[in-house]
Amino acid sequence: MPKPIALLLALAALSVTFLAAPAMAGAKTIRVGDNWFVRDTSGAPSVTVASGTAVLWRWVGRAPHNVVVLRGPKRFSSAIKTKGTFRKTLRTRGTYTIYCTIHGVEDMSMKLKVR
Repeated sequence: MPKPIALLLALAALSVTFLAAPAMAGAKTIRVGDNWFVRDTSGAPSVTVASGTAVLWRWVGRAPHNVVVLRGPKRFSSAIKTKGTFRKTLRTRGTYTIYCTIHGVEDMSMKLKVR
């Protein structure tokens, strides 16, 4: 194979790898229980994910809850649910304070850090 064609093919393969990297950042599941997001004994739980990660909140309790951004670089929210999931792919870096509007920040909140 002539060198210019081989070089073009190598560059094309390399560019596909770099373009696909954010999409392959992975996924993170966060359980939503009755009055808690992530089990933690020292204050509000904290989860850190890479930019481009799909975060999936999975309801595991019986009471209704939602996922709402109180503070953060981008706002989003889920419907109030008693079962099911809510998925959000996070690309904007920063720290998100997330809470359940039914139970309030004091009773049900978490920090989500996107790096």
